[in-house]
Amino acid sequence: MRSFLILFKNELKLNIRNMNMVIFAIIMPVIVQLIIGMLNGTNPAFEGAGYTFMELSFGALCTISICAGGLMGLPILVAEYRERKILKRFQVTPVSPIKLLTVELTIYILYCFLSMISLFITSKLFWKLSVQGSWLGFLASWILTMISTFSVGMMVGGLAKNSKTASIYASFLYFPMLVFSGTTFPYELMPVGVQKIVRLFPITQGIQLMKAAFLGLPLDNIFLSVVVMGMITLICTGIAVRYFKWE
Repeated sequence: MRSFLILFKNELKLNIRNMNMVIFAIIMPVIVQLIIGMLNGTNPAFEGAGYTFMELSFGALCTISICAGGLMGLPILVAEYRERKILKRFQVTPVSPIKLLTVELTIYILYCFLSMISLFITSKLFWKLSVQGSWLGFLASWILTMISTFSVGMMVGGLAKNSKTASIYASFLYFPMLVFSGTTFPYELMPVGVQKIVRLFPITQGIQLMKAAFLGLPLDNIFLSVVVMGMITLICTGIAVRYFKWE
């Protein structure tokens, strides 16, 4: 446990100095939230709705940090550590490379958690955000979304030969999911054909679950959302374990 904490402390310092995750996982979601809030924050989400636009978008805003960590930060870092033979060096030390990867996962989970807390505090202070549904259901949906998205990132990090390749793969996943999953553009306003495609994104299913849990809305296809994210997690984790190389 002591070695884990020491490694966690050192890796967290390096990550913060890099500033990428601080900017894209914590600062960026709050900026997007402030823009949305200034434009539509206190307005009803639609005519007759019993909740505001800010309440409707809260779950989607929480996935910005999940996308940044799981689809960009994590796969690029894993590929970079392999390329620089850091993972290989850890194999001959008392601290295994598996422990290093566990530390990195913990750091990215921490970023996502801090982002969610920051978003809630900002919403509460400026727009009196209230949870109309279940916090427990929301957190369960948030955790499932994070696990499924991180499994995709680990698969990319495991398959990429180097950090440059990982960056290319990650970009092809990150930007479509960020734009079309409902994170930045409402899923309900997309054409039906596009909706059918983006339903396969774990982020899309996660946003629908978080939205329903946060607002207390009925979700008829909750089983489908859980199955989609569960299958993605199993498939991507299986590929990552099967083809992962330490050097």
